[in-house]
Amino acid sequence: MLPELLNQIPPDQDIGSVTADGAYDTRKCHEAVAARNARAVIPPRKNAKPWKPTSAGAIARNEAVSAQRYLGRTLWRRWSGYHRRSRVETKPLVTLLRNALPVSGCIV
Repeated sequence: MLPELLNQIPPDQDIGSVTADGAYDTRKCHEAVAARNARAVIPPRKNAKPWKPTSAGAIARNEAVSAQRYLGRTLWRRWSGYHRRSRVETKPLVTLLRNALPVSGCIV
C-alpha cells in the first residue's frame, strides 16, 4: 500500500519524511521510502530484530530499532517526531467539534 502511495507523488518532487504506524514496518515499505531518499518515521514492532544490512531501507530501520532500544519506546516517539502523527490525525476532529458545538447557552 505505501509503495503505491509513494508512486503517486511525482519523482521530481522531494519527500522529506514518511510517517506511518507500526503496521508499515516491513521491508517493502522501508525500501520504498529509502528509494525516494526520504526518512522513514515508522516505529519498529515491539519484538523487532535487526535486519541484515543489505539495503538502505534495512540500515535505516536497524538504526530505528537501536534507537528505540536505547531510548525506550516513549522517548523514541518524541525524538523521532512520531508523536506529531497523532496531532495531525486529531486536528480535523477538533476543528469539526469546535464548529459544531455551540459555545453560548451554557447554564451553570
